[in-house]
Amino acid sequence: MAVGTSSGIPSTPLLKDEVDIVIPTIRNLDFLEMWRPFFQPYHLIIVQDGDPRKTITVPDGFDYELYNRNDINRILGPKAACISFNDSTCRCFGFLVSKKKYVFTVDDDCFVAKDPSGKEINASEQHIKNLLSPSTPFFFNTLYDPYREGADFVRGYPFSLREGVPTAVSHGLWLNIPDYDAPTQLVKPHERNARYVDAVITVPKGALFPMCGMNLAFNRELIGPAMYFGLMGDGQPIRRYDDMWAGWCVKVICDHLGLGVKTGLPYIWHSKASNPLVNLKKEYHGIHWQEEVIPFFQAVSIPKKCTTPQECYIELSKQVKEKLGKVDEYFNKLADAMVTWIEAWDELNPSEKLSNISAE
Repeated sequence: MAVGTSSGIPSTPLLKDEVDIVIPTIRNLDFLEMWRPFFQPYHLIIVQDGDPRKTITVPDGFDYELYNRNDINRILGPKAACISFNDSTCRCFGFLVSKKKYVFTVDDDCFVAKDPSGKEINASEQHIKNLLSPSTPFFFNTLYDPYREGADFVRGYPFSLREGVPTAVSHGLWLNIPDYDAPTQLVKPHERNARYVDAVITVPKGALFPMCGMNLAFNRELIGPAMYFGLMGDGQPIRRYDDMWAGWCVKVICDHLGLGVKTGLPYIWHSKASNPLVNLKKEYHGIHWQEEVIPFFQAVSIPKKCTTPQECYIELSKQVKEKLGKVDEYFNKLADAMVTWIEAWDELNPSEKLSNISAE
């Protein structure tokens, strides 16, 4: 593990000591120069994918930890098998070792976007604002986020629901390269997203959504143990569904625990379109299997006795094995990895496990 030091900057950013920024990468992190005004005050956890012998350079002035596969094997031992590589799933190790309340994760091909006025968007700050304000999953507000300045609950919105619930996940969007699957990429190779929608909404209870991991933040205390991107990397029959899997798991658990998920702002600038033919090979099984997986999540029922993310996730793993194991043997392996992930989480975060036990 490599460790860097930071040079301070004058202004005090929002929740400076309560946020980690997790970045999976296979390359030098020159992209951080663009993010310097926004990221430099925060602690970075960098998870190096690929060959651990390769040296990854980080620009001077950032406070960071850098982990590679050798570090993960050393720290987790046999449980390291649940952390996939050659896929963005490797970022999950950053979630494991973080000790902060909030995590913002961003890909290394994502840059600072600008709003329609030309002002650079502080994505980390907007994510934190989303996580600090309540969500409204039980009744949809047609004026988008009612807690935002200049907005409120519309006529007919039940007063008993206006307090909202804690927000566990903030899902940001992208300008330039949309987050498309391979078939859509192939039929729309030149499509770019130039539409900036100045809005945040709560994803309603009972509704699933396609979660993208390239611009994502979450409250680690509320939902961290469920934020597992699955066994979807090197040697597995499926890739590029890691964040989708995490999103489906997280959403049904948030619904069960009475937590909220927001999507919309902030935008980032997604700079690089991956090869659609390569993506198609990676996504082939996922495109086929999702027609079974999504109905499974739509029908999932978690027992009332499950009151922590860990308990919910273990229960979910049992149902994955029981129901999706019939679709393909791979899902039995995935269910086992889900259990290993929770074991690794509790091993690295024993105080959280104890606090959950005392809360019960």
